[in-house]
Amino acid sequence: MAGSVNKVILVGNLGADPEIRRLNSGDPVVNIRIATSESWRDKNSGERKEKTEWHNVVIFNDQLAKVAEQYLKKGMKVYVEGQLQTRKWQDQTGNDRYTTEVVLQKFRGELQMLDARGEGGGGQVGNYSGGNSRGSDFGQSGPNEGFSRGGGGGSRGGGGGSSRELDDEIPF
Repeated sequence: MAGSVNKVILVGNLGADPEIRRLNSGDPVVNIRIATSESWRDKNSGERKEKTEWHNVVIFNDQLAKVAEQYLKKGMKVYVEGQLQTRKWQDQTGNDRYTTEVVLQKFRGELQMLDARGEGGGGQVGNYSGGNSRGSDFGQSGPNEGFSRGGGGGSRGGGGGSSRELDDEIPF
């Protein structure tokens, strides 16, 4: 179907350190679990409620896998952009099972570390892109303006070598 979009954006905390394994070809595959939460106040009781969703994320992109392996730790806040995919597999008893995951493919997807300590405080650390082949500027301006999107695949943006100053003001 022309004109359809399959894009997932998550901002949440890692529930565990990344799990890294290798395919027969030697290419890395990284699995991470991201928790997203929402909270609200119950209208009847006035009690504060919270709901947490867990998301499975699979990274097939070599550069993003290296970043995940080197830098990601349990509790860190991350931004992930990928595609939603459901795969079918069989359990040990031969029953069909289905798993829905956010997938970052070889030349698609994005991973940003939003804090360095896993404590929710620390500001944006880095933006790692999977080499968006469309060359899109979507989201280029605003808080991420000093970070590369879609270009060099895995290059760390915002480092000390740039002569361009980052604007720390919130745009709203």
